[in-house]
Amino acid sequence: MTDRRRPSDPASAHSRKGAVRAPRPPRDPVLAARHAAVRLLQAVLDDGRALDEPFETETRLLEPRDRAFVRLLVTTTLRRLGQIDGVLKAFLQRPIARRHGAVKHVLRLAAAQILVLETPAHAAVDTSVELTKFLNAPGLTGLVNAVTRRLARDGAAVLADQDVRLNTPRWLWQTWLEAYGEAAARRIAEAHLHEPPLDITVKADAPGWAERLEAEVLPTGSLRRRGPGMVASLPGYDEGAWWVQDAAATLPARLLGDVAGKTVVDLCAAPGGKTAQLAAAGAHVIAVDRSGARLARLHDNMARLGLADRVTVVEADATTWRPDTPVDAVLLDAPCTATGTIRRHPEALRLKKAADAEALTALQDALLAASAEMVTPGGTVVYCVCSLQPEEGAARLAGAAGLAVDPVRPEEIGGLAECVTAEGYLRTLPFHLGEAGGMDGFFAARLIRT
Repeated sequence: MTDRRRPSDPASAHSRKGAVRAPRPPRDPVLAARHAAVRLLQAVLDDGRALDEPFETETRLLEPRDRAFVRLLVTTTLRRLGQIDGVLKAFLQRPIARRHGAVKHVLRLAAAQILVLETPAHAAVDTSVELTKFLNAPGLTGLVNAVTRRLARDGAAVLADQDVRLNTPRWLWQTWLEAYGEAAARRIAEAHLHEPPLDITVKADAPGWAERLEAEVLPTGSLRRRGPGMVASLPGYDEGAWWVQDAAATLPARLLGDVAGKTVVDLCAAPGGKTAQLAAAGAHVIAVDRSGARLARLHDNMARLGLADRVTVVEADATTWRPDTPVDAVLLDAPCTATGTIRRHPEALRLKKAADAEALTALQDALLAASAEMVTPGGTVVYCVCSLQPEEGAARLAGAAGLAVDPVRPEEIGGLAECVTAEGYLRTLPFHLGEAGGMDGFFAARLIRT
């Protein structure tokens, strides 16, 4: 009989690839945090899961400070995984056996702490050894002790000689090389090494909220905050004055211009950042998504922001659903590989495959064709994806029958001329706004129904 328990469940002793898993977390909070980090690496690298869902499960008993540390430790390890594995390979005489995969994760986390996060070496060494004991691999404590001590002694020199492109899978690097050139591809890879700041969209009074939130106002109008703090505890959150949204993600909705009094369909709308933008600007928004769970989150967000009365929520397949009458505009944020959000979701470097973009293009084409049928003649469709992959961007417009490109102008997006292509498309890259902290990678095109 097949064991159908999820590998991430405490009752499951092994992942699909054989990594040993302890049945319960350690009692010591320092060790418990690092144990949670090991389990999260198992979830991502062994089980192929995105980070957010297991993060909530694995850290639910930790204090907020420890939860923040675990997320930083895991995301740092994932950002630098190619380099970290390169350093470890230099220090290991032979690969760690498959059945001890969890110990390999312990060493990866130790390398991230010592080489990147500048954790005191003695703390990283001691906790790594203790964690190895807890993971039922006492025979490897000597190896872990020796390797972590060598990381502290010689690791920085090895890391300094490495190329940052080691952190990017070969297929992904090749697509960026062909699409953007080597200099830009390298800058993209370098941008992915850094934790992104917190970007906020306010309903009104950006300068006033910038002062209250200790943030700067970006050229795009977003507020960027660099200081620590839980999002829900910041001023204005409970009263619904703002929402979290990367600066690049705000730009597609701006391409619709003045939407006050217009009806706009937001396709694939959840969790609702763009819906909120449109509603706050005075539009009546029909928010369509096929996921009831994601729409529930959108509804909660609109309620917190006081925008629920301007939004009609529809659970439907957007390829077949149509509004009762044609609308003024459609904003299509199409499902994609999301390689433009690697700064925020570094696990995508390990979870995405070359075939993923090809598998999504048919859906993107169907959604774009459906969008054209929803708008009145002369109406506007904005097609966008949070992807760096060229096949998900301009290549999809070739078959967009009945839609003509309306070029984007720099003044519409805060004067960011570097984000407008020669064809008049919006193309943001992770190193744009680099001195201010970068931004997500987006492609967007404004199209008029002819």
